[in-house]
This record gives sequence, C-alpha cells and structure tokens, in this order.
Amino acid sequence: MLVWDAIAVNKRNSFLLFFFFFLFVLALGWLFSEVTGWGPLGLIVAFIIAVVSIYFSYYYSDQIVLRISRARPATHEEYTYLDNVVEGLAIAAGIPKPKIYVIDDSAPNAFATGRDPEHAVICVTTGLLKKLNRAELEGVIAHEMSHIKNYDIRFMTLIAVMVGLVALLSDWMLRMWWWRSGRREKGNIIVIFIAIAAAILAPLIATLIKLAISRQREFLADASAALLTRYPEGLASALEKLAKDKKPLEAANKATAHLYIVNPLKEHKSFLNNLFSTHPPIEERIKRLRNM
Repeated sequence: MLVWDAIAVNKRNSFLLFFFFFLFVLALGWLFSEVTGWGPLGLIVAFIIAVVSIYFSYYYSDQIVLRISRARPATHEEYTYLDNVVEGLAIAAGIPKPKIYVIDDSAPNAFATGRDPEHAVICVTTGLLKKLNRAELEGVIAHEMSHIKNYDIRFMTLIAVMVGLVALLSDWMLRMWWWRSGRREKGNIIVIFIAIAAAILAPLIATLIKLAISRQREFLADASAALLTRYPEGLASALEKLAKDKKPLEAANKATAHLYIVNPLKEHKSFLNNLFSTHPPIEERIKRLRNM
C-alpha cells in the first residue's frame, strides 16, 4: 500500500467511526428525553455541560498532562540534537515549531499535546534519546508531529467529551427511571426497556468506539510520519525497540497512556487488552510501515 493510500484509508475509517459515534449520541439523547420526560430541555442541559467540558479540556489539558507526567522544558543548550530534529521536521511539516519537554525516565517513549499547531508540545523521555539512533528518533518525532498537524489532540478531546456525555446521559436515565418507577408512572414499555438497556451498555459501547478511533489515528500518524520523513523504516525500527523495552514508564498512568506513541504501561497481551487498548498492536504497525 502506498503512503497516500494508507493515509486516505485511515482518514476514512476515522470519519466513519466518528459519524457513527455522533449518531449514537443523538439516539441516546432522544431516549433520554423520552424516559425523563424533559424533552428538549434535557438535551440543552447535556449540551451546556458538554460545552463547559470541551472548554476546559481544550485550553488546559496540555498543562495538566505535562504536570502529571513531571515533564520539564528542554533547552537548546542541553538538548541541541533533539531541538534540531524537531525544528527540521516542523519546517518539513509546514507547522510552527512545537515546544519541547523532557521526562527524566529510562523507558523510551514520547507524546504530543496541545490544542492546535500554534500551541503544541512534543515530550520525550531521556530513555528515548539514549536508545534510538537519528533515523529512529526522526521517525518518532515525525509521528508526534503528524498528530499535531492532523489535529488529533483536538479530535480526541472532542471524542473524550462525547464519551463523558454518553456516561452522563446514561446515569441520568437510570436515575430518572428508578425515580419514575417509585412513583409508579407509566410510559411506553418498549421505549423504557430500550432506554434501560442503552443506559447500561452505552458507556461500554462509547468507550469501544473511542478506542477504535484512537487506534485509527495512530495508524494515520504512522503513515503521515512515513510521508514526512520519506523513510518508513526509521519509525518501524524505533517501534521494534520500544516494543522490546519492558520497563514501564513511571510517570504514566491510565489517564495519560493514550497520548504516548506506544502504551507505556506494558500490559500483557490478550484479547480483552487488545480490545480495550488505545494503540494498535505494534506488530501490525510495523508490518504496515514496512509494506509502504
């Protein structure tokens, strides 16, 4: 598969998943209005909560993540080599040079954050700088640069808020159903039954959709990185080294794991872990890169 074909396929898959997610949220909102009897008022309240969540996630999530990760700014004097790589790839990508941060940890990994290319950050561990050669480091930085250029951080922030909205609507529906049951209010039995089932299953379904979208964006960033460096083997070789390194990243947790280029928690491989993983299997990513 050509790099351009891989990018097109991953963009299409991401759009289809997002469109399905949007319809799913609308359907859940309709069920919520039917069960609660609030009508449009319930959707308006949920919309206001979603907007507030988006605002704080949009403007402050990057600083929160950097503090949680115990990252510090990387100066040009201390990390000249890294600074030059980031600057060169930013020029090639046609975006402003992101701020650079470093995490003092021997586990090799990296992530990007920020609401847009003008307010972006690339963060790497000291272990990554020590264990990768220049071509491999360029592949990793190009992957993170692609997340920034493709507005993946903004996209996934919106998805995360939608997942939160689904959980909120589901919780409200269950509470309202118990409240109305206590008052012995009657309604459309079929709608109520569907609403209860949706309230129980919706958060799980929403999470699975979010994770599927996240995996597609990782494939897209890999393909975009290969196009940016014109050398897919650099990133493929870097992913191999990161996969073989078994040390977990101490600064990472389940809330931030999805940001990194590979899962920093080093979970055991299993069907359930793959199903609930934010990252595609590294073997599949390497295979796709080497087939480009």
